[in-house]
Amino acid sequence: MASFLQSLVDPKKSWLAAKHMKSLSGRLRNYGLRYDDLYDPYYDLDVKEALNRLPREIVDARHQRLLRAMDLSMKHQYLPEDLQARQTPFRSYLQEMLALVKRERAEREALGALPLYQRSIP
Repeated sequence: MASFLQSLVDPKKSWLAAKHMKSLSGRLRNYGLRYDDLYDPYYDLDVKEALNRLPREIVDARHQRLLRAMDLSMKHQYLPEDLQARQTPFRSYLQEMLALVKRERAEREALGALPLYQRSIP
């Protein structure tokens, strides 16, 4: 059953997943965003911790993309076509660090320790 569900969301195997990925790619290119920019650090503390561990240049670039997207959205505009062509919406910068943080959190929970971002220094 799990392999069937996995094949439904794999864009290489399912035409519906490929169509969704193409649609999402177009919408992200319109504003110059990447898929990893959609993760909210206020919603998930693992994302916040992963962003804290990334190099400053990557976090600054993410912040600039988000500001540009909000500005374009407020103006009801899209990026120019030449800039849209250069965008890479599915080039990941957060997934590896996020996976590492989730593994560390699971290991801490297995050992009975509190996660780093729930600790308080007395």
